[in-house]
Amino acid sequence: MSLSNAQKKQYRLIGHSLNPIVMVAGNGLTEPVLTEIDRALEDHELIKVRISIVDREARNAIIAEIAKVMKAEVVQTIGKVVLFYRAALETNVKLSNLHR
Repeated sequence: MSLSNAQKKQYRLIGHSLNPIVMVAGNGLTEPVLTEIDRALEDHELIKVRISIVDREARNAIIAEIAKVMKAEVVQTIGKVVLFYRAALETNVKLSNLHR
């Protein structure tokens, strides 16, 4: 599920106005955090996640882990904020950030 450059550009434009929904802090990726990310991706399809870990390598490892476990695409990374995309199985027009 690779996104084209045009899709990434469109999703970055949409993601610019979004606020981070989930924060990953010092405890790292715990089961409740992964559950919340999964729920948010299913509801909204395009979400921002703030990863408040100072070490860049650890932060990149967490980003890769989230993308792998959630089967999501990384659209953009700016500092500690990451924009993830995963198509919902059943799109809810009222919740989706892509269909408003």
